[in-house]
Amino acid sequence: MSEQYDVIVAGAGMAGSLAAGIAAKGGLNVALLDRNPEEQVGKKTNWGWVCGDAVANDHLRFIKEQTGLTFSYPALDQHVDGVYAISPDLQSKYIFEGEGFVLNRPEFEKKLLEFAKKSGAHYVPQFEVEGPIIENNFVTGVFGKSKAMEHKEIKAKVVIDALGVATQLRRKLPENQYVDKDVDVDDLESTGRYIYDFDLDHEDPMFFDRNNALIHLNQEIAPGGYGWVFPKKGMRVNIGIGVQKRSLQIRNEKLGKKDTLHSLMDEYVRTNPVIKNPRLFNADNNGKGYWSVAVRHQMESLVYNGYMGAGDSMAMPNPISAGGIGPSLVAGALAGQNAVRSIQNKDVSISGLWQYNLDFNEKYGKKTAGLETFRIYLQSLNNDVLNYGMKTFLTAEEAEQLSYGLVPELHLAAQFKKFLKGVSNINAFSNLVFAVRKMKKLNVIYGKYPASPDNFAAWRSMVSKELGEVKERFKPNPI
Repeated sequence: MSEQYDVIVAGAGMAGSLAAGIAAKGGLNVALLDRNPEEQVGKKTNWGWVCGDAVANDHLRFIKEQTGLTFSYPALDQHVDGVYAISPDLQSKYIFEGEGFVLNRPEFEKKLLEFAKKSGAHYVPQFEVEGPIIENNFVTGVFGKSKAMEHKEIKAKVVIDALGVATQLRRKLPENQYVDKDVDVDDLESTGRYIYDFDLDHEDPMFFDRNNALIHLNQEIAPGGYGWVFPKKGMRVNIGIGVQKRSLQIRNEKLGKKDTLHSLMDEYVRTNPVIKNPRLFNADNNGKGYWSVAVRHQMESLVYNGYMGAGDSMAMPNPISAGGIGPSLVAGALAGQNAVRSIQNKDVSISGLWQYNLDFNEKYGKKTAGLETFRIYLQSLNNDVLNYGMKTFLTAEEAEQLSYGLVPELHLAAQFKKFLKGVSNINAFSNLVFAVRKMKKLNVIYGKYPASPDNFAAWRSMVSKELGEVKERFKPNPI
């Protein structure tokens, strides 16, 4: 094993394997380091590949365009026509995302690793990355422990951080104005899910749909988050919930309960009238598990001197849906391409890597601050307001636009307000109008992402100001 590479990719998950493969295809000497053994590549925790496992078709098409990679069964386990968000009273349903797939995550990860290895990346399993090597304010490599538990230092011109939300690389960067070291606890969702075989008690598309993924918005069941029921092949389901810690605390205090993520998960399964006799499907020890997902806009900068981040390490999941597979795939491809470009240009400084920021912002990132605004607004609504609002506030077209980070005009807002019933609903609608205006403003700001690091500080202060006003106005209020 060489101690010097052009690129080190830390983490062989969605983003990491793609980045390594693309960088290696570009002629670079690449080391792909992963803490898992090869047969468990991409595994998030000791429990397994903990995730809802849904990905939109658009992201798979993007990867095919960039790499020629195509996927089929068993990696693509179940096709879905769309993702639907359902109100607490089950009376309203909005399309949330379009056509896609629920993955067999272990098989999908193996195919990405195969791509990286065939492209020429040097894959090193069972290597625990513990932190970055810093020299003159540049990341010049990583240190960690090998399979034999020996301390190792490996050098590279560029390090791509794909270690996930708990990454020790981002957290141990020098103090800087570009990449946040930590994610605020209010911007995290604690998630848990089961994969079950089950018997179908009866048909009810509000609780299980063979052709669509379902999201249940319900602040008592999943405070600050949502529950999901995603179909898999046969009579099998990926079912789970995500909660915000502060919303769960408020909910428990107001209801006099002591529920945890685990107890809420079990209650969510138990009260689903369609799922009968659930039996844990524990292939690859992946039947159940828990993890944290960032639901904020991605880090304002994804680069530092000699350093790039991709996927969950840069808080890239969609702030509303918490879906991280799509943005991780996009970021992995773009990170690999930009590593090649910067090394060919012999400039791996922040300035030399800056194009990666521009590329990701254009392809995905420019909508996420607006989506974060809408997520914070949703967390301020209780079930009664959610029921009324989903029935009354928005058309299906407007709701779909918001879920994609687009901003509807709400032309009738001023006239419509006087027809609403109840002070809480009037206030919630006024807050929706405020949120939509903030989304529009943040979309404009991200449309002017700085072309170089020179104007970054001033640009970032504008983002912080707008999101600070959103968080000040909307506080978690699940009950």
